[in-house]
Amino acid sequence: MNSLIMIIVTCALINNVVLNQFLGICSFLGVSKQMKASVSLGGAVIFVLTIASAVASLLYDFVLKPFGLDYMKTIVFILVIAALVQIVEMFLKKTSPSIYRALGIYLPLITTNCAVLGVALTNVQDEYNFLQSVLAGFGTAVGYTIAIVLLAGIRARLDESAMPRPLRGAPVVLLAAALMSIAFMGFGGLA
Repeated sequence: MNSLIMIIVTCALINNVVLNQFLGICSFLGVSKQMKASVSLGGAVIFVLTIASAVASLLYDFVLKPFGLDYMKTIVFILVIAALVQIVEMFLKKTSPSIYRALGIYLPLITTNCAVLGVALTNVQDEYNFLQSVLAGFGTAVGYTIAIVLLAGIRARLDESAMPRPLRGAPVVLLAAALMSIAFMGFGGLA
């Protein structure tokens, strides 16, 4: 049980997909302008990443590996991720049009988000079983959500503060993200 909890903690905090592995930066910087959109995208990523990890693990263990097709894993994982993102996109469009509009182009970009594909491939590389893969996907998605929500909160405060003109906008956001990355390095002592 402890090892399963450590998988979640490690994926969420120690090896944070955005702040440590630098995957998923596009949506991290693009959506973090608004708190509501950040939380919504985080929820969508949690859903897609957890389910994609589960499906990818099952497909790899029961189809690709037994039939010697493991060289096809990247293509198969991309197809799984694309299908899941389409489901999330259709669901949000029907149930919450305002969130769907707020996420804009970044919702379909989850399909090409290297973080989602990276987790599926890492789970295979680390030879995780089904449960470990699901927990790693969930932990990674929670870590992504923590990072994007924290950055959205920081950006809200930065927008209200007076700062030199050359630092406004992207420079201060990149500095804030760099400082967050350094701060998350402190979690390395947990494991």
